[in-house]
Amino acid sequence: MHGSGVIYLVMTPYAIGLGLYLVPLQIGAPAVAAPRTTLAGYWLYLLGAVTMLSGFATSTGAADHGWYAYPPLAGTRYTPGPGVDLWILGVVLAGAGMLMVAATVLWTALLKRAPGMTMLRMPIFSWSTVATNLMVIGAFPSLLVSMGILALGRMNPDLFTHNEWNIGYQHVFWFFGHPVVYVMFFPFVGAIAEVIATFAQRRFFGYKATVLSLLVFAALSMSVWGHHMFTTGQAENDYYSLTSIMLLIPAGLEYFGLVATVVGGRLRFPTPMLFAVAFIPQFLIGGLTGIMTGTPAVDYTIHDTYFIVAHWHYTLAAGSLFGLFAAFYFWFPKATGILMVEPLGKIHFWLYVAGTNLTFFPMFILGLQGMPRRIPTYLPEDGFSAMNLLATAGAALLGLGTLAFVVDVVVSVRRRVPAPPDPWGGQTLEWATSSPPPPLNFTERYPVPPIHSHTPMLDLREQEEAAER
Repeated sequence: MHGSGVIYLVMTPYAIGLGLYLVPLQIGAPAVAAPRTTLAGYWLYLLGAVTMLSGFATSTGAADHGWYAYPPLAGTRYTPGPGVDLWILGVVLAGAGMLMVAATVLWTALLKRAPGMTMLRMPIFSWSTVATNLMVIGAFPSLLVSMGILALGRMNPDLFTHNEWNIGYQHVFWFFGHPVVYVMFFPFVGAIAEVIATFAQRRFFGYKATVLSLLVFAALSMSVWGHHMFTTGQAENDYYSLTSIMLLIPAGLEYFGLVATVVGGRLRFPTPMLFAVAFIPQFLIGGLTGIMTGTPAVDYTIHDTYFIVAHWHYTLAAGSLFGLFAAFYFWFPKATGILMVEPLGKIHFWLYVAGTNLTFFPMFILGLQGMPRRIPTYLPEDGFSAMNLLATAGAALLGLGTLAFVVDVVVSVRRRVPAPPDPWGGQTLEWATSSPPPPLNFTERYPVPPIHSHTPMLDLREQEEAAER
């Protein structure tokens, strides 16, 4: 349920929802396309979340077969009770809802842009959302099919006595399960790019190359699912290893753009910029260790050890979560019209930097020492105690950091310091309108400015400075 909550109920919906809020603003659209369909998608997601969590109220408890729900473990013989059935229904509802929202946001980006907003003038974040939603549309139907296989197997337990159904399920599930990793970080890469460019006070370096890399990355993401199955002997290792390692090329272009934007910029370091800069090295650790796990010889050694747990959490917790908080602090004044408390934000940041690294880096060492995943306990003589104690201390720091974040939000909402339309000196269209935006995003008082590039607000400031000179 921890993994399910992170993937199906928090990070993926937040990534898609961030695009739902920002893309219409960034492309100068008055609203999202097909708003009733979008709203229906939201309610399906919410109903799915409630359904999945309602398993805790059953006599046998919530689903406990892993977020990937491998058969035959997830069948009725080994995991009886209604908790799994509620989980399946919840995943179907939430997945269908997110698919609907992604489709309408993609429709918005493609067809509802303001005059002058060509595709190659869309901001980096909007492009990251386009790439994300293409992956959602391509991959999420396979999630629904895999849940259908699981439901069929729970009605007919003999189904999972046949290996083709067990391995077939894994292929169908991971065709969704690997692209969803990129769904959970692409929008945050786009958000990081916007934050860094704003606080480096320069245009994002290599805009067109980064857009191309996002699209290439999205396409390649649909071809790597089998690297989760190297140890089954039921996947073509050479092919999936090649496609996994090829991801280095578009990822490298994105990283080069991020770093090159920082270098030579006139840097400022408010809370969003701190989270954005920390994202770069921490997510890099997750990405590079992902290439290691995409190499069969290495994967055979570290598969199902705590090395995988460390890699996965450097990707999501030390990576995407930092992108999430960078986006939250950056766009909170725009969405609410309220400025946050900077000192509390910085406390939150430093506790999270210490907490994520102290929690998850020891897990690399534990994995190399052979500590397996998914075990309830271990013996002191196994030699795992010291690293686990460090990880526990790191988790306590993460708890304190989260408390600082909650206090910051509560204090900010209570004191209500008004935010101007453009508190950061932003570069994209959302900073041209009021904070918070009006119902149709732009008005006569706050019109859509002329659009000549992907940074219309920066263009406008440069024109005003040139006129003053």
